[in-house]
Amino acid sequence: MDLDATDRAILRILMEDARTPFSEIARRIDMSSATVHDRVGRMEDAGVIEGYHAHVDPRQVGLGTSALVGFRVKQGREKEALQQLRDIDGVQEINLTTGEWDVMLRVYAEDTDALRELMFDHIAELDGFSRSQTMVILGTEYDDPVLPIREPDDED
Repeated sequence: MDLDATDRAILRILMEDARTPFSEIARRIDMSSATVHDRVGRMEDAGVIEGYHAHVDPRQVGLGTSALVGFRVKQGREKEALQQLRDIDGVQEINLTTGEWDVMLRVYAEDTDALRELMFDHIAELDGFSRSQTMVILGTEYDDPVLPIREPDDED
């Protein structure tokens, strides 16, 4: 789907606050609410907008420890290994990467004891990984959920 300047403006507003009423978006971009509704629907149907989420502070819900985990995947075991990771409580993100690690996870746990249990009793037991490294996150200084959507360059 090709996004025009209006679609991008709508996306920026929704990323800042997904609860912004269509009427408010319409007012801010000088367009009718019905048109905003139609454009948002098209972006949802095309998969540009994947969903609407509350941004929750993990510490406030008892998940005070997080870590990044890098893995090497055994040749030919990628699909199975990645599917197994999806089924583990505490695994928040699974990223395929280049460099030293084939896969980088972001995991959450209640505390370091729970993180150790998650790593040794669940993740390390999976078949398909040859080695890993866990990096405990001591603090997050910046986490911006708003993507830097830019206007395409004018190609006149």
